[in-house]
Amino acid sequence: MSRPELKVDDEVGFIRFFRNLPETGDDTVRIFDRGDYYTAHDQNAVFIARTVYRSTSVIRSLGRDPGLDSVTMSPTVFRNFLREALMRLGKRVEIWQSSGKMAWKVVKQASPGNLQDVEEELGGQMDSAPIILAVKIQARAAETRSVGVAFADASVRELGVAEFVDNELYSNFEALVIQLGVREILVVADAARKDIELAKLRNIGDACGCAVSERAGGDFTTKDIEQDLSRLLREEGRAGQLPQADLRLAMGSAAALIKYLGVMSDASNFGQYQLYQHDLTQYMKLDASALKALNLMPGLRDGAKNMSLYGLLNHCKTPVGSRLLAQWLKQPLMDVKEIERRQQLVEAFVVDTELRQTIQEEHMRSIPDLYRLAKKFQRKKANLEDVVRAYQVAIRLPGFVGTLEGVMDEQYKDPLDTEYTRKLQECSEALAKLQEMVETSVDLEALDNHEFIIKPEFDDGLRVIKKQLDNTKVEIEQEHKRVGRDLHQDTEKKLMLEHHRVHGWCFRLTRAESGCIRNNREYQEISTQKNGVYFTTHTLSTLRRTHDDLANKYNRTQSGLVAEVVGVAASYCPVFEKLAGILAHLDVIVSFAHVSVHAPTSYVRPKIHPRGTGNTILKEARHPCMEAQDDIQFITNDVALERGKSEFLIITGPNMGGKSTYIRQIGVIALMAQTGCFVPCTEAELTIYDCILARVGASDSQLKGVSTFMAEMLETANILKSATKESLIIIDELGRGTSTYDGFGLAWAISEHIVNEIGAFALFATHFHELTALADSHPQVSNLHVVAHIDGQGDKREVTLLYKVAPGICDQSFGIHVAELVRFPEKVVAMAKRKADELEDFTGKHENLDVEASAEDVEKGSMLLKEVLKKWRDETEGKGLSAEKQVEIMRRLVKANSDLLANPFFKAVQAL
Repeated sequence: MSRPELKVDDEVGFIRFFRNLPETGDDTVRIFDRGDYYTAHDQNAVFIARTVYRSTSVIRSLGRDPGLDSVTMSPTVFRNFLREALMRLGKRVEIWQSSGKMAWKVVKQASPGNLQDVEEELGGQMDSAPIILAVKIQARAAETRSVGVAFADASVRELGVAEFVDNELYSNFEALVIQLGVREILVVADAARKDIELAKLRNIGDACGCAVSERAGGDFTTKDIEQDLSRLLREEGRAGQLPQADLRLAMGSAAALIKYLGVMSDASNFGQYQLYQHDLTQYMKLDASALKALNLMPGLRDGAKNMSLYGLLNHCKTPVGSRLLAQWLKQPLMDVKEIERRQQLVEAFVVDTELRQTIQEEHMRSIPDLYRLAKKFQRKKANLEDVVRAYQVAIRLPGFVGTLEGVMDEQYKDPLDTEYTRKLQECSEALAKLQEMVETSVDLEALDNHEFIIKPEFDDGLRVIKKQLDNTKVEIEQEHKRVGRDLHQDTEKKLMLEHHRVHGWCFRLTRAESGCIRNNREYQEISTQKNGVYFTTHTLSTLRRTHDDLANKYNRTQSGLVAEVVGVAASYCPVFEKLAGILAHLDVIVSFAHVSVHAPTSYVRPKIHPRGTGNTILKEARHPCMEAQDDIQFITNDVALERGKSEFLIITGPNMGGKSTYIRQIGVIALMAQTGCFVPCTEAELTIYDCILARVGASDSQLKGVSTFMAEMLETANILKSATKESLIIIDELGRGTSTYDGFGLAWAISEHIVNEIGAFALFATHFHELTALADSHPQVSNLHVVAHIDGQGDKREVTLLYKVAPGICDQSFGIHVAELVRFPEKVVAMAKRKADELEDFTGKHENLDVEASAEDVEKGSMLLKEVLKKWRDETEGKGLSAEKQVEIMRRLVKANSDLLANPFFKAVQAL
């Protein structure tokens, strides 16, 4: 990776300046813009060296020993780093620029939830909206909290608020963070880090992959919020009259958010924002564990696109569509009518192949990021090129409308007309004047040369300059022909006339042909590059200067006209924002249809039952991401979650047998169904779930100083406090982080609580075969097992995993078989089998006993037995007694201890 050379005019002065800067936390990176390259220093240099270049050898020392560690980045490398730092690593970035001799100032600041200053550098490549959220809490009773939040995506100028009651684990807050796809959370600063409630919020931010920023408590006061909102909002009248103004905690959060984003310092924001109240119950709730269990969004280590549900379903052709898909996956619907409305639209594109392909391949492919485009106009940063992009969208709308109007099937025509055709027609009509203005004022023919200029006919001054430019261009082409004749070179194949971005108009010959200008004074070489030798003549140099002067004069003359055209185009921003929403919706629906048709086996439209009614019955269900992997022949399974009959499914069976895939695919299918997508089954009916809660492993908890068992218990506590009768609970193993007896006891108690107290649909994959006894006393519990085929007996047995789920209990474990599969040493496997047989024999004998011993009996019996053994040692040690005599003394001591003989634990030991 090439790097610019480190050149600093006043090294000593810069080092002194840098070392006097206030310290920042580990989450902030300072970058210095040096014109044509960028630098970072000290710990930031080390971080960039490791993150970008994957090597510390790129670090250079600035100044004398001890020098300042420094690293350089080209503009391209800087942009890539910016995207990585903000979108994947959750860092904040400050960009400094020189404002005079050794005077530097921050010109741009960015964080994961506030990308306004660096949108140009990021180039609009954002997989989801940069949502930033501020939260303010107030403790109520022992187990309840009041939570007020405000959130925004500054790119679309919307401000949302919500206020709700939460439990002490902040389950509702976690669900809201996931629903919104929050990238950054603002909390009240806690210098001493002793506030337990704030620590919980920070932990939720970490679990959900959000950056957490601390702000002064004073930022959350509401004294100026009415005044600020009155200036920001589109609605006329006083902000205090809005219904949301009564949400005092949310308004405090809004004050902190407005200050952090700095929106009041930019007058272009005034009168542009909309305020709305988010209803947490409108969408299915998900927790961070469910997000991971269902592989909803791509992880840092996911290679293949199909590893996540978002990657699998994202065949969107527009940036706005991709962002809306991410939002829909985190906000599954709860309204049957709304779900069925989406399903009807998806079905229209599934049935009509030509319609789907035309929309996707011909129309959608050329739509830019309309929200970002509108934002450029609103912030007065747009230019003539942006006007042309807006025009190109406008002229494509009739194509969309014509294609949709061509649908003849009445079953789908009305839904498509209501959702898309009429709305697109309205937008097309609203943009007709913009289209007319651009065609009248902009030189569209010049676009072929990537020139964005006003038509010369539009202004008398421009017409004169354009005529002079055309005459100069004719003279340049005549010089091209003359040089071709002089050098005997073909002017179409070998001697090229080019407009170089640095040298302007010049000639180029291939290296092989360049010998003809050597030692010829008439031709001056400019530069030699990979694609040939650039040169000019005295005549061409004069003509180039004339052309450049005229071009600059043309730009100066047209600048006022450009500003006028851009200003008119900016007035269409509301139309483009509305259009962005329509096309994003269309893009996601078509993407759902594309995936449903092109899956290894086509998806089907599921029947949805209203909340609280119906069952979940899936025929030949598949995991959508798993079946899409290469070289996998997926085994389908039926699913039946029926009220009163099989509400709680216990799945047993061998490791690697498919238990995890089975229970997770049910969660994935339920989520897909409630987003309006078709599902990977041959038949499907589902009830609406208010939330999906999962406990599926704690792989990264140890890195955060949380034990596996503690992570298990935290996740399970969240399930028990959050679940309702209409929830779907997925538990993949429980109790592995502690002793077998404690683990089984917890698994049983938790399962019984879910069955008796919550009554939710639940799936529990476990190795505790004893848990299957729940079905004997609870009719709504059902046992399933994954099937393994066994050939042979004893040590010779061969086990084949069939990945098929069948009713009933698995009567044995296969852990040692898995060890054999991964080539454990034979001695280890043999020892494992022997010890397993011994333990099984011991357990079998113990299970036949009628005696029950409590933990207290075991402890007391052990102590009494130790006392007897101590007396026996004192009487026998070193006396040379025969074995028979030693046994006789033992019997006498035992018989003399009535407490020991009565102890239940000792009775059990005697029976063995």
